[in-house]
Amino acid sequence: MTKLTKTDAEWRAELTPEQFRVARQAGTERPFTGEYWDTFTPGNYHCICCDAPLFEHSTKFDAGCGWPSFSEVMASGNVTRHEDRSHGMVRVEVRCGNCDAHLGHVFPDGPAPTGLRYCINSVSMKFYPASE
Repeated sequence: MTKLTKTDAEWRAELTPEQFRVARQAGTERPFTGEYWDTFTPGNYHCICCDAPLFEHSTKFDAGCGWPSFSEVMASGNVTRHEDRSHGMVRVEVRCGNCDAHLGHVFPDGPAPTGLRYCINSVSMKFYPASE
């Protein structure tokens, strides 16, 4: 698959300033402020930049952290992992496998069976209710 690439000017024309800051500049929204942190409606979450499918509602859980949390990705390759040494710590950043949008981070403290917690910024995703 060919990665979707656009210039910063093209992304800025398509995204809100907050979407651009988080998804294209690896920003983070404040906890408990994002649109989806406490949403448990059936449906799927897709990349805000390229609409790639990322997470299913059935893998979403309340981690108490203030960001949407998922235990696994929707399809292998749709989310990639990258070492992140920013802010004086070592974490695993997750990005969209199609367009490299920053989604959030993954931690090894999630529920069984994966033991993973994908901690994702709401603003990096769009939600499609199951009825759509």
